[in-house]
Amino acid sequence: MVDIVPLSSYPSYIDLLPSIQTCNITNLPENYFLKYYLYHALTWPQLSFVAVVRPKNGYSKTTAPDGSKSLVEQYPKVVGYVLAKMEEEPTDGMQHGHITSLSVMRTHRRLGIAERLMRMSQRAMAESHRASYVSLHVRMSNIAALRLYRDTLGFKVEDVESKYYADGEDAYAMRMDLTPMWMDWAAIERKDRERAQSDDKDADEGEEVGELGKKETEQEQEKMVKVKVGRGLGVGDLVEKNEATQGSS
Repeated sequence: MVDIVPLSSYPSYIDLLPSIQTCNITNLPENYFLKYYLYHALTWPQLSFVAVVRPKNGYSKTTAPDGSKSLVEQYPKVVGYVLAKMEEEPTDGMQHGHITSLSVMRTHRRLGIAERLMRMSQRAMAESHRASYVSLHVRMSNIAALRLYRDTLGFKVEDVESKYYADGEDAYAMRMDLTPMWMDWAAIERKDRERAQSDDKDADEGEEVGELGKKETEQEQEKMVKVKVGRGLGVGDLVEKNEATQGSS
């Protein structure tokens, strides 16, 4: 089973970066230095996702030199990834994201992995950064990628950039609107307030719980009875007279 996880969620995601780089080198002609992947992972940790196949047995027991047993984690196998970022200085003045790279190993294609990677990254851009849109570049000859971006995801071609790639091939500049994915925080907060008010109205004041509350209530009632009885018998006058008598003697 293939899991799609945020690059930042894995406890040792930095250890996965070489595998991500291998996935890129194996499938794409555009390659990057390892520090470029690290830069994305540290700067925009919510936006990049990895498709992994976890070990069937999860963990394996190994014997340490001292004879003790320990659990050693086996790193999951990387079969795809999407590397994404936010444009730091957008020329149009609009906050938007950009897909830097997307790749899926040939052994795991036609499983919908690329689409899942893209949709999760897009939603993270909209919810975490309130991005207005997401952009990307794709080779004009990459028919499979064009079908994914245009027909499945809904990207639109904005422009054609001549000789965009190092080998001189042109690229389609594409973008997709993300505003429908924005979260209406005002509406969410309003619903939270209404729910809190409703809970307060329905709340039961409750009664004393446990023996401690019961004993304290009984003691208070007993004191009130004694005070009433004492006042009825004129105890106050008797005490004053006794003190006056003791003082005169």
